[in-house]
Amino acid sequence: MARRKARKKKGTGNTAQLAIVMAAVFVAGLFTAWLFLRDDGFIEQVTAARVEQVLLSHGVPDSMAACMAPKLADRLSIEQLEKLNRIAPRDGEFTVPVSAMEALKRMRRVEDGDAVEQLARVSTVCGYEVLTGQS
Repeated sequence: MARRKARKKKGTGNTAQLAIVMAAVFVAGLFTAWLFLRDDGFIEQVTAARVEQVLLSHGVPDSMAACMAPKLADRLSIEQLEKLNRIAPRDGEFTVPVSAMEALKRMRRVEDGDAVEQLARVSTVCGYEVLTGQS
C-alpha cells in the first residue's frame, strides 16, 4: 500500500510540472505573437521597410517614400501591395507617366480599386506634408 501512495505522488508531481511547462509555453507563444502582430511589430516593420525600398527603387523621393511606406503597409494587405507593383513601368514606358492616359493605363493594371485609392490618398497626404514641411 505504501508503494501505491508513492506512485500517486510521483504522478501528481509530473502532472503539475507538465501543467507549468505548458503554461510557460503558452505565455511565450502569446508574447511572440504580440511581438509580431502588434502595431509597429516585426511584421509591420519588415513590410514598411520593404514598401519603402520598392518606392525608392521606382524613383519616389526619400522623404515621400519614408512618409508613404508605413501608411501603405498599415492600410493595405500584402497581396494589395504586391498588386501595386504592376504600376511600375514596363519595357518601352517612361519611369514617370508622361500623360494622364498612360497613368490611368498603369492604374488599371493593378486591378484593385481599393489599393489604387489608398495609394492616391497616401501620396496626396504625404505630398502635402513634404511640401509644407510637416513630415
